[in-house]
Amino acid sequence: MKILQLCKKFPYPLKDGEAIAVTYLSKALRDIGCEITLLSMNTIKHYTHIEDLPADFDHYKAIHWTDLDNSINPMDAFMNLFSGTSYHVERFVSKAFEEKLIEVLKSEEFDIIQLETLYLAPYVETIKKHSDAQVVMRAHNVEHEIWDRISQNTLFLPKKWYLSHLTRKLRNYEINHLNDYDFLVALTDRDLTQFKKLGYKNGAMAAPIGIDTSKYGKITPTESDRKKDLTLCFIGSLDWMPNIEGLNWFLQNVWPLIRTKHPEVTLHVAGRNTPGSLRNLNMENVVIHGEVPDAAEFISRHTAMVVPLFSGSGMRVKILEGMALGKVIITTSMGMEGIDAVDKEHLLVADSPDEFVRAVEYCKASPEVVDEIGHKAVDFVGEKFNNKQLAVRLYTIYEEMCVDNHVH
Repeated sequence: MKILQLCKKFPYPLKDGEAIAVTYLSKALRDIGCEITLLSMNTIKHYTHIEDLPADFDHYKAIHWTDLDNSINPMDAFMNLFSGTSYHVERFVSKAFEEKLIEVLKSEEFDIIQLETLYLAPYVETIKKHSDAQVVMRAHNVEHEIWDRISQNTLFLPKKWYLSHLTRKLRNYEINHLNDYDFLVALTDRDLTQFKKLGYKNGAMAAPIGIDTSKYGKITPTESDRKKDLTLCFIGSLDWMPNIEGLNWFLQNVWPLIRTKHPEVTLHVAGRNTPGSLRNLNMENVVIHGEVPDAAEFISRHTAMVVPLFSGSGMRVKILEGMALGKVIITTSMGMEGIDAVDKEHLLVADSPDEFVRAVEYCKASPEVVDEIGHKAVDFVGEKFNNKQLAVRLYTIYEEMCVDNHVH
């Protein structure tokens, strides 16, 4: 089976959920016999030097890319207020990418063309003009929901109005193009239900993000580790608004309570594109690391990982990574959407400052129970989120689509 995968940013390095979701699935599909070709935008914001790709990034038959300046332009953002187009989507419309797409489609026939996220939807018309392949949208989120939740949580009224305006246009775009695809892959059952409520009518399935569990090794704490002071960590792309929003909430509302009750506890923050406001943060017992070379190693050094999310959609890959490493995750109900883990069995759920404090105190008071949660988390991820098993499910659907397409 020949698959062309379209991405709005290059899926390397594996430092954010989207890159991990794209890479682990494409590797697993390659391992079960698919031939994968990549066509990706290489954006200024997440620029990758393609010549520096490691030798083991070898799962693609061919890699094509075009550079894209998708940075937010204040004048373009202002002028967009007077147009009917979505500024979120407009930033990923590129003539160079469209021309490269046509060139690739003319040079080779594909069975499946897989779009990674809504931001590739502007190219469906071009695809259908130049290819008979089945077009699959792999929706990493219900995109407008993320921005709807962010705008609801924004207090500054002019910004709230502007974000609400952008969100309405993004919602309209997402709904108007829902049935452009031959098949929809949502990451969660909840997201799939939402798409159907919005009017999606074609073939669909829910297939969560799979991770390569062999890449993560549970680090069993020693007796000396248990005697060390408890440390918390936060890691995530710090140019993604839901992460910044959640981290700022935690620092302002939770951390002062923890500091007062448990002054020995420390918080370590890491993330790609850490803003200056965080780099210059002067808060006691909070260590800002910026971008770290190895996320798994960073997570493994700490007792628990906090994921305070109040907006977003889809799934949080960093939670799966932390669980695969046997770490206790303390997250909100929204943070664990789509993961279906059980509170106090696979992770800890906290939605208020007091609940976060109680979760930290639970970790301090019950190190043996914390170890047990970590072990159960490893088993849970291995059973529910194995990338090879999930790739086989998707491949089976793709095979049926290709047969039907040839029949018709």
